[in-house]
Amino acid sequence: MKTYEIILKPLSGFGTPLKGDTLFGHICWQAAYDSSLFDAPLDTLLSGYASSPFLVISSAYPVHRDNGRTTRVFKRPDMPLSYLFDLKGPNKKEIIKERKILKAKRWMVLSGADRIETFENVCFESDQDLFKRFMDVSDQHLQKEYGKKVVTAVTKKFTQPHNTINRLTGTTGEGGFAPFTVEQEAFFPNVELSIFAGISKNIQIEQVRKALSRMGTTGFGKDASTGLGKFSVTDVSEISLAKLGSEKPNACYTLSPSVPEKEAFRQIYFAPFTRFGRHGDTLAKSANPFKNPVIMADEGAVLVSERMNEILEHPYIGTGISNISKAEPKTVMQGYSLYIPVKVEV
Repeated sequence: MKTYEIILKPLSGFGTPLKGDTLFGHICWQAAYDSSLFDAPLDTLLSGYASSPFLVISSAYPVHRDNGRTTRVFKRPDMPLSYLFDLKGPNKKEIIKERKILKAKRWMVLSGADRIETFENVCFESDQDLFKRFMDVSDQHLQKEYGKKVVTAVTKKFTQPHNTINRLTGTTGEGGFAPFTVEQEAFFPNVELSIFAGISKNIQIEQVRKALSRMGTTGFGKDASTGLGKFSVTDVSEISLAKLGSEKPNACYTLSPSVPEKEAFRQIYFAPFTRFGRHGDTLAKSANPFKNPVIMADEGAVLVSERMNEILEHPYIGTGISNISKAEPKTVMQGYSLYIPVKVEV
């Protein structure tokens, strides 16, 4: 399996987070309707999915490219702060104060040829620090346009109010006509996103790029029909994720939500993420459009193993998930994740 880095340019806000399992589902729907996309019907692509995935796609992360230098930004690993920072102070009060500052540093930054040798040697930054790193002269002019609403982050989540008008009264009302809000995520202008894709020898990266380009044109996720979820694909390049990590790893840092294999890891640090899946397309109108909930380890998990030589034979970890739908028994879900090999002291 080869791995690639795909650069996306957001063109609107997003109603659904760009997580790997959701991106995989959108691509599968395209393959279901257009068998020429991957030169094979979807059933053929998924025939060996439980043991050999044809595609593994990561969640999206901010990336900054300037004069040939690439700065990649990842989620801070879901580990105790004491494993990532040196928590020492003259007294308990100072340690608590330091913890509050460190908790705000939720981004892990790799600049240029930097590698994650150990997490203790990696640069962690807060929203404000990352914004200063990404902002250039042109962005300062954009900042002035916001007036008193000073922007201090490259990404912002907010609730967008909506109204449903009762055409009989010409106003909002109760029940289905009550005002409601929808959570959205927007990115500061000029911010790009990076996703990583692992593809089998049976498909080509240009086919994946075509699928993502279609997705960006029509809209990804919730409220795509109202203009959300738009993006363009600006660049694709092959990458070795191993070169971003340690040369002597004993753990995996995951890049998308995953369901790790049983007995493959002796210690797992993760934030639980429950996917309450729902069918799309025509199945959204079926008698039971909801999938069974799946508890996953969110991206940023650190999985420690004593079998790293065996794990390093593949650029992904995890399992293919099935038996999650009563409306469509063939439904699968991406429980795989690409990873960066890292070394942790545990």
